[in-house]
Parts: sequence; structure tokens; C-alpha cells
Amino acid sequence: MNTNHNNDKSFKILENWNEQSKQLKEKYSTLTDYDLKLEEGKEKEMLERIGNRLRKNREEVVDIIKEINLS
Repeated sequence: MNTNHNNDKSFKILENWNEQSKQLKEKYSTLTDYDLKLEEGKEKEMLERIGNRLRKNREEVVDIIKEINLS
């Protein structure tokens, strides 16, 4: 039975987070600076804050951020 629930390996915040967070705020006006605050080692907490604010699950938040990266 596979009990590996750690999907963090498949997602990494890129170096240009300031630019990405600006784009996210433009696209989702409900996001606050606090929601998008990235602290080293606390990426998971930030993704949870964004998900809670947008009413999305973690996978959906990761997809949104990946989409921003591609634009």
C-alpha cells in the first residue's frame, strides 16, 4: 500500500516570487500581501493560505502558480 502523500517534491517556488505574487494579486484581487508572504521553509503554509483565500485545494493552487509561471 502506497502511503506517500508528500507532493511537495513536484512543486518548487521559483526565484521570481515577487513578480509571481504581483501577477497573482492582479488575477485574484482577494489575495493579500500576507497570503502571498513567502518565508523560507514555510512554502506549504503559504500554499494553504492561498488555498483558503481562494477556496481551492493545494493541487489547484499549485496549478494556478504553474500557469502564472508559463505566462
